Amino acid sequence: MDKKVYIVILFFCFAVVFCQKSDFNEYAQLRKKYENYPDSDIRALPHINLYIAKAKQEKNYQRLFQGYKDAVMYSVTKEQKLVYSDSAVFAAKTSGNNDLISVAHLGKGVVYYYNYKKFKKALDEYMVAYEYSKHSKDEYFKHKILYHIGVVKSYLGYYENALALFEKCRIFFKSKLGAELHPNEIYNSTKGYYNTLHQMAICHRNLKNYKISDSLAELGLRHTSIDNDLLLENSYFLKCKGIASYRKKNYGQALKELSLSLPEIRKNADISWEPIIYFYMGKSFLAQGKTKEAIDNFRKVDSIFQNYHFILPELRENYELLIKYYRQQNNDKQQLYYTNQLLTVDEVLYKDFKYLVDKIHKEFDTQTLEEEKVKLEKANSKGILINSGLMVFASSLVIALSIRYEREKKIRRQYLALENKLMKLKKETSKPVIEVRIEDGKKYELAKDKIEELLHKLQVFEHKKRFTQKGLTIYKLAQQFNTNDKYLSYVINEYKGKNFTKYLSELRIEYITQLLFDEKKYLDYKIESLSEECGIASRQNFSNLFYEINGIRPTDFIRRRKAELLADLKSQTTIKSA
Repeated sequence: MDKKVYIVILFFCFAVVFCQKSDFNEYAQLRKKYENYPDSDIRALPHINLYIAKAKQEKNYQRLFQGYKDAVMYSVTKEQKLVYSDSAVFAAKTSGNNDLISVAHLGKGVVYYYNYKKFKKALDEYMVAYEYSKHSKDEYFKHKILYHIGVVKSYLGYYENALALFEKCRIFFKSKLGAELHPNEIYNSTKGYYNTLHQMAICHRNLKNYKISDSLAELGLRHTSIDNDLLLENSYFLKCKGIASYRKKNYGQALKELSLSLPEIRKNADISWEPIIYFYMGKSFLAQGKTKEAIDNFRKVDSIFQNYHFILPELRENYELLIKYYRQQNNDKQQLYYTNQLLTVDEVLYKDFKYLVDKIHKEFDTQTLEEEKVKLEKANSKGILINSGLMVFASSLVIALSIRYEREKKIRRQYLALENKLMKLKKETSKPVIEVRIEDGKKYELAKDKIEELLHKLQVFEHKKRFTQKGLTIYKLAQQFNTNDKYLSYVINEYKGKNFTKYLSELRIEYITQLLFDEKKYLDYKIESLSEECGIASRQNFSNLFYEINGIRPTDFIRRRKAELLADLKSQTTIKSA
């Protein structure tokens, strides 16, 4: 090669490297101006805007994504955070980098979850993030997404589903605690591990697995109490222990533990757990006969609800206790106020927690509250005319009857559609089992014979109704098939077109639905018995899955089937007598 040409090429390569390094340094210098500010510090935004402007001008979408991501962190209002998170998603998608897209959707989900308390929207974003992360090599990030999905599922009442995700996270994060990693990775994994233990304790408490819940809280307390980096996590475990002490009627101990947990949780503005602490402190004071202190704490729960319009189902009782107290005090004004608040609470709960609402103990149902509200309003405003009340009642009755009529029409339509589906399935299942065949020449993640083997085992599994086993997980089924859960999960996803949870749920619901349709005796079973019959652990989970898959509640299906059989019987009797 000519010496001059060689020098020119060498100079060009050096210039490219130098420019890239210089470009990196410019972005790094811009970030240095704000990266040490605390979260939501508005002083960072002018510097971030310069960073974003530079990235836009250079059409550097990876840097633009980073700029928008930083803007989410330092914005003050939730509206700003959502706008910037949308921009981060746009920049990530334009970059074409799946890892960035995954991070962007996770960030948007976090905004919906923490800032807006819109759990279903958060879950949608987390699921998109999970899809884009499937081929990522960053296992920490994958488990971070699983953790966030688990948290939302837990809040929505899917405790068993959430526990399955948390168990995966616990195993992963724990495996990193003793590893030789960068201090930041160890710190993140430690935080992830103890936050996972806390969420598992919550799930087990809600499932009434109190021994497991208490042992997880004790384990977390032992380790977090000696680490200043885990003050918030320590407070979460103290909160769990305080609730456990209340449950065991150790009210003085409960108050001590709950009080100790409060400062750090308040400091972090955690509006999910702060009102829970006030609620259990109030109940502990009430159990000790200290009514004034109890009411003060119950009122603090309401104050947080007023400010954030967010409340957990567990706190509904808070308003029932306040209404009782002011009724005993003959304080109609306060009784009316908290009655109205409880009605508002119910609206929020029905909107955000549809899966949990039926499980909540309701001493004051909506109808009772409405009646109580009318009485109290009359006591506070004697000028209300009786005729107005009658008109409202008549209008409500007409609306209620209309709604009921439309609902029955919808149920009948859904029942007929399901009946056709069942008849079709019955014909299909009467056909012999077809031998599995895999296309030649196609690339698979597993060996062809292994795929055929697992598909054959799944056919036998379905045919012999082994899906009715209680507590069945993909890990247990993989052991029964003498394989691992990764291979089995791949085959189910690829050839059944759904994940294991959905696959198992559909098999169980289709099985029990067919039994209800074909065998009259099952129509007299209780919902709990039907749930056990097909291997589903909880009554509510069974009812929700039945509705999700069949489009009709099991109680409505049974009612319609009984009516149909009775009509057939009458028809036959009429024919015979004729």
